[in-house]
Amino acid sequence: MSNSIGELAPSFVLKDTDLQDANLEDYRGQNVVLVFFPLAFSGICTDQMCTLNENLQALNSLEAKVFGISVDSPFTLKKFKEVNQLEFPLLSDFNKTVCQAYDAFYEEFVLGLKGVAKRAVFVIDKEGKIQYQEILENAKNLPNFDALELEVSKLS
Repeated sequence: MSNSIGELAPSFVLKDTDLQDANLEDYRGQNVVLVFFPLAFSGICTDQMCTLNENLQALNSLEAKVFGISVDSPFTLKKFKEVNQLEFPLLSDFNKTVCQAYDAFYEEFVLGLKGVAKRAVFVIDKEGKIQYQEILENAKNLPNFDALELEVSKLS
């Protein structure tokens, strides 16, 4: 699937850490930031989500709704959210459909693990169109949070 800038973002419904459905379509009319990460509780993913949490106030002030997404179960993500005091929803893509739809998917990962989300960021505008994306091939790298904030500020 192609996810070019200006195209409609693939829609989805995923479970959050309270086992409630989060439907992307419900956020039409708002700017949305999707932040994919490979695995809860791994070092770099924890850094990524904690850095995002530190930048949350700035993103919220730009009227962006932020979601973290991984292939972990909602139960694992709930504990991860609690331990790291994350203030934004985490969504479980346990069936790996959303990360694949966004081309943010590792068939093969480290340690022989297969099928996890790539570290990636998507900014979706109020019309549901992708306005920015950063998909990292190297899972050891973190997204460019300054670029993310700049791109969100352009939509305000």
